[in-house]
Amino acid sequence: MQLPTLADFELNGKTVLVRQDLNVPIQNGQISSDARIRAALPTLRQILAKGGRLRIMSHLGRPKEGIPVQNQPEVSLAPVAAALEAALGEKVTLVDDYLSGVSGGGDAIVLFENVRVNAGEKKNDKTLARQLAALCDIFVMDAFGTAHRAQASTAGIVQFAPVVCVGPLVEAELKALAQALESPQPPVVAIVGGSKVSSKLSVLESLSDQVDTLIVGGGIANTFLAAAGIDVGASLYEPDLVGAAQRIAKKVQIPDVIDVVVSQQFAPDAPAQTKRIGDVGSQDMILDLGPETMKGIKPRIAHAKTIIWNGPVGVFEYPQFADGTRVLTQAIASSEGYSLAGGGDTLAAIETFGVEDQIGYISTGGGAFLEFIEGKPLPAIAAIKARVAADPHFRNPV
Repeated sequence: MQLPTLADFELNGKTVLVRQDLNVPIQNGQISSDARIRAALPTLRQILAKGGRLRIMSHLGRPKEGIPVQNQPEVSLAPVAAALEAALGEKVTLVDDYLSGVSGGGDAIVLFENVRVNAGEKKNDKTLARQLAALCDIFVMDAFGTAHRAQASTAGIVQFAPVVCVGPLVEAELKALAQALESPQPPVVAIVGGSKVSSKLSVLESLSDQVDTLIVGGGIANTFLAAAGIDVGASLYEPDLVGAAQRIAKKVQIPDVIDVVVSQQFAPDAPAQTKRIGDVGSQDMILDLGPETMKGIKPRIAHAKTIIWNGPVGVFEYPQFADGTRVLTQAIASSEGYSLAGGGDTLAAIETFGVEDQIGYISTGGGAFLEFIEGKPLPAIAAIKARVAADPHFRNPV
């Protein structure tokens, strides 16, 4: 189904409320990574260029519902407002009392304070959804990172806003995901890292039916090693999911692990040692894939036409355990295949190794990215599809 997009509508003089994912990391009151803000800017600039009165809402952190931001200032969007103002070169007014309407805003850009402090947001409360919908002429869903949440500001508002559409960021995300998952050019390689199989079992199951090669890293790799009868020493793994790993390994090619980087400590200054996989000791923790293993993985990535990447293959935050993820990242960046990367740790690795411009598409969504891979419907997108199907108005956008 073709979804209505921002380009379909006349915005001049209209109040346009855009839901974005501006949940940026903040340390000591300062934004430590503005990637999500930079990703949001093209949408905001497009609305302003078309004469729309811009209203923005987002969440930040994990606030307590029903508690004013003044009582939990660490979740205030004040630093985001300042960053948007600097980037857009226009005044951005942060408003914390907006549910009954915004007065005196005129044509100024208004950023609503953390939407998740509103009681009923997480439960997708209809009263709250109606209040948010009443604040605009057009609602734009452009927060792909929250599209998997059925909340008042993402899905509920779609039922009640006068006009709804997806923004350029969501439009691009859905297109990139469709290219990589619905009509991928083979051979397809997927990389899934992380600490636990349990957190990504559905993703691994889904990908094992779709891809030619599955590369696993982190604690997930340890569980697969244990499933192959290999002693992983003191490494993090999940014994109760060995059976699931064995089942997945029978369906898809998983490159052999030849060597690993181990330590008997998990710390920034822990000594690292490279060992053949059969030499891992009882006190060893596997914290990275070794150089011989990566040497075998690189050609698979080089020959892939489609690459789906979620998660590092080692504890790359510590330099002595970063080589596996560095080699992987650089191999994906050098590949001529189409690459799609998503997830917070993945984005951090991309930034760490400076290959942002060499990845086909970098998804801003973590949970939404994974749920799309699993084949689950995204509630915010499903709500827009339902609205389109039920309302002939959207077949002839105004």
